[in-house]
Amino acid sequence: MGQEQSIPINEDTPPQTLTDRSVDSVAKYIKHGHLKKIVVMVGAGISTSAGIPDFRSPDKGLYANLARLNLPHAEAVFDISYFRNNPLPFYTLAHELYPGKYRPTLSHSFIRLLSDKGLLLKLFTQNIDCLDREAGVPADRIVEAHGSFARQRCIECKKSYPEDLMRQAVSRRDVPHCITSQCNGLVKPDIVFFGEQLPEEFHRNRTLPHDADLCIIMGTSLTVQPFASLPGFCSEGVPRVLINLERVGDLGSRADDVLILGDCDAGVRKLASALGWEDELQALYNKSGLPPITDSQGGKAPESKTKDEKLEDQIAGLTEEVDKSLRIFNAHTNLLKEHLSKDEGRCADKIEAPNVVDTLADGQIGKATHDTAKRATSDAKEPLPASIEDQLNAHHGANVPTDSHGVTAITKEPSS
Repeated sequence: MGQEQSIPINEDTPPQTLTDRSVDSVAKYIKHGHLKKIVVMVGAGISTSAGIPDFRSPDKGLYANLARLNLPHAEAVFDISYFRNNPLPFYTLAHELYPGKYRPTLSHSFIRLLSDKGLLLKLFTQNIDCLDREAGVPADRIVEAHGSFARQRCIECKKSYPEDLMRQAVSRRDVPHCITSQCNGLVKPDIVFFGEQLPEEFHRNRTLPHDADLCIIMGTSLTVQPFASLPGFCSEGVPRVLINLERVGDLGSRADDVLILGDCDAGVRKLASALGWEDELQALYNKSGLPPITDSQGGKAPESKTKDEKLEDQIAGLTEEVDKSLRIFNAHTNLLKEHLSKDEGRCADKIEAPNVVDTLADGQIGKATHDTAKRATSDAKEPLPASIEDQLNAHHGANVPTDSHGVTAITKEPSS
């Protein structure tokens, strides 16, 4: 289910529930059909307009970027066995994807609007980015099929790990460990890695689409089982609306399937316009800007930064390195001066200790200042590392789930 090749419905076949297979007919059904149980299923395609890469797009997808690195294979970054031996690649990637860096999209705001109107029965998402939560979709309406960054725990003793400590670790690309000293196991977000089972919440709700009176599928290739089987649970006669770049799964094979092919945000806007909800949707989206987040030092981090601001931050960091060098050399200078002042056997006219030390210190500091200036100048000419590949290379150098209860839970991709 979900991946089978199906034949599109004959255009002459009349729908059972809708007046016709169009956006306007879906809008009429929503407005006048007294719906209360809409199930939404989404994948990485609803987050790409936020700037988050999907997983399988050629050249631009996450795996395409990771494939260029010296990992055993691109998917190793989400492999639990590889993580146990080398968690650094994942935490470098987590630094790029962690919640708080991206704004929810219009598609996320549309799901929030469905919830606000009391129409959302459940949102099934493959995404780990938490943008649905940030858009204001209630947590009890969300089933995160592949987990997310919303919670984290020790992979050994399963003890929860504080969110503030996790955010600090990710911001520094550090690897967090269990806060129980007797354990000290690796901490990982509750993201389903290859080799792990899907959350029990998914299995409890998997057949819920059978109770839906409308199903909306957005931004997914429906290639990952068992998520791909969800649309098949919808009863015959229940309209299924696909908002996606292309037709996927068996969608389009039933009489009440409606395909809105193209960009997800554009498709959502088209449906909202037909519903007369466009202003409400835009208002929700306008309020869904990035919330204030705290940086690793406890200060308020900016919502976003321009290239020049990032450069200024880097220069400030380099300046701090120089200051640290100065403090170290000053400390060494004072110790050496103190030592030499006690050495009465040395002749002052042959060795002037302050000059020797100061010369050494000045030479080293001068070199540090020269190197820093050179780096700052170079950085000013070249863009800061922005891609996943650049971030991983900068950190490491050139080297850097069918499931059901017991079988590998993700078989192809944990979506963004």
